[in-house]
Amino acid sequence: MVTTISPDRLAELQDEDADFVLVDTRPEDSYESWHVSGAVHFPFGSEEELDGKLEDLQDVVGDTDRVIAICAKGISSSNLATRLESATDEFDVAAVEGGMKGWSGVYDRAEVNVGEGVTIVQLQRRAKGCLGYLVGCAETGEAVVVDPTADTDEYEAAAEEANLTITGVIDTHVHADHISGGRQLADDLDVPYYLGEHASERDVEREYTLLEHNKVFSVGDRELKALHTPGHTSEMISLLVDDRALLTADTLHVDSTGRTELEFRGSEARSASEDASGETASRGEGEKGARMLYETLHRTVLTEPESLVVLPGHVTVTADGEFEHGAPGEPIRTTIRDARTGIDLLGLAEDAFVDRMADAGEKPSNYEEIIEFNRGVTAIPPEDRVELELGPNNCSA
Repeated sequence: MVTTISPDRLAELQDEDADFVLVDTRPEDSYESWHVSGAVHFPFGSEEELDGKLEDLQDVVGDTDRVIAICAKGISSSNLATRLESATDEFDVAAVEGGMKGWSGVYDRAEVNVGEGVTIVQLQRRAKGCLGYLVGCAETGEAVVVDPTADTDEYEAAAEEANLTITGVIDTHVHADHISGGRQLADDLDVPYYLGEHASERDVEREYTLLEHNKVFSVGDRELKALHTPGHTSEMISLLVDDRALLTADTLHVDSTGRTELEFRGSEARSASEDASGETASRGEGEKGARMLYETLHRTVLTEPESLVVLPGHVTVTADGEFEHGAPGEPIRTTIRDARTGIDLLGLAEDAFVDRMADAGEKPSNYEEIIEFNRGVTAIPPEDRVELELGPNNCSA
């Protein structure tokens, strides 16, 4: 029987810089669009024989003693590992449990130092680049969770490790790239669930407590201030933490801004405005959001003190599976000053900014279905949620 390793163990091996070759058996288009860092490609089917291909595989893996196989769900990779183990004793062979579906559930935690009395833990979803937060008061032990994914146990575990008690859950906006765990986590813990005051304009059907623009609320001895920062979505909020850090979600990333055309309300509204190419509605929505985002950035976000720490909602994960900035387990952060001077997009005049935002590239996988679930309009069985999210997040412009 073939040996398997957990996705978390694969992450540990990566971090240890262990000697192994990771072989991705998925079809070429799946591999090219999104794969684990360092993986090589060797397509192999769930019932395929290795006969006649052993030499090709040996050429792909090169001079190594250890081969680990990965696929979409762990089926074809297990087949390859089994057949390779039978064909030769040249390699120590294993397969990754759950494949890329399992890999998408690997998390890292990074504590963000913004000064005494404030505890901020950044939870990083390694495969997707989603960044959620635990924000707490070191003195009282109270905390809120911001933008949790569906893996709510990760946030509860982070709170327990930091000796914090979660007293509220906040979603900064209706997410398009991943299933939100915000409402579920709030229900599980019997604590309030917050959205920005303009969420009603998105027809959100989940129960929530609204956060008005400039609303200041306490988390123990710490203060959080909700800022309406529309652009990526119309209801987007950012959160100012004790005037030390700004959680910008998809308003501002460390290297770019969030895209501005993903907010749709349903297929009927889209089809009424789309032309035969299907691009008119997207560009129209993108321009509307881009003008909102330009004003948000230049009249709200960039007017904050230059030393303010910026904590985004995503970090770009390249097609090669690496963080474009920083590394897993290290805080993904910038400052107002560094964003202003280092992100070319922020130096553009408004019309040039809008033109640049009109084409943000490939959209997140299944984003329309994910939006509808996060609005509370549709239900998705738990077993189908991870598969719906598979692929890169594609939320940056």
